[in-house]
Amino acid sequence: MNKAKIAVIGSSSMDLVVTSKKRPGAGETVLGESFKTVPGGKGANQAVAAARLGAEVYMIGRVGDDSYGEEIIANFKKNGVRTEYVEPVTGIESGTAHIILAEGDNSIVVVKGANDYVTPDYVERMSSFLQTCDLVMIQQEVPEETVAYAAKRCSEMNVPLLLNPAPAREISNEVVDLATYLTPNEHESAVLFNGLPPKEALKAFPNKVLITEGEQGVRYFDGEKEVLVPSFKVEVVDTTGAGDTFNAAFGVAVAESKEMQESIRFANRAASLSVTGFGAQGGMPTREEVERRLSE
Repeated sequence: MNKAKIAVIGSSSMDLVVTSKKRPGAGETVLGESFKTVPGGKGANQAVAAARLGAEVYMIGRVGDDSYGEEIIANFKKNGVRTEYVEPVTGIESGTAHIILAEGDNSIVVVKGANDYVTPDYVERMSSFLQTCDLVMIQQEVPEETVAYAAKRCSEMNVPLLLNPAPAREISNEVVDLATYLTPNEHESAVLFNGLPPKEALKAFPNKVLITEGEQGVRYFDGEKEVLVPSFKVEVVDTTGAGDTFNAAFGVAVAESKEMQESIRFANRAASLSVTGFGAQGGMPTREEVERRLSE
């Protein structure tokens, strides 16, 4: 089988991760247990996950002209992600994410830095390349106008677009219509569809909107009925990056022309394995691992 060719338009950052038993409240200081720096950013995470799952992946993004930027690019190369379209921005710092792991979950503050320079003009420079791809993936840690422009250009070029609407913000009806797939969680769905109940949002966009429900699984409407594809039970180490792994795996599967339910099951298995390792990218599985666990 030929490799799926996927372009990921999105953010790259360095994650600064603190592990603590307790999450501090306002004005409170607590003692943490560990600190690590690991490459992250929703775009980068999805690119790395898709590459590990066997796709030919090209990152389209910006980094700062700092040591974090160098580390981010080196990490892409180590994971088999193509970096021809990742350019440093002079005089600007790389994006960072400040993550607290505590009480079985995570809290994150993102500083966008060079990711704000992933502009519509920058995407347009890559448009002839995008036209050669089986799928384009994008998220919302890049400017809003860039997401809108990418949706428009992909539609014009007849290239499928997977929009992961995270972090949550309102999206125009035009972008919703132009995207091939939308993958909100329950909170993002409420923002995206102005509080419309999930059942109604799914029914309005059959085989387009997939609502991820964490441990429960993923829900979509197949044109006739609502379908819940259950998740897999695992021992959780770190939930950071589970959604990015799901999106990447779903993207790889649909780019390989797998049908919807099979694609979601593949993605659920990949996401379940991702939470068994530390860091957004630490637990992201290989294609062989996912297929082996699916066959058990």
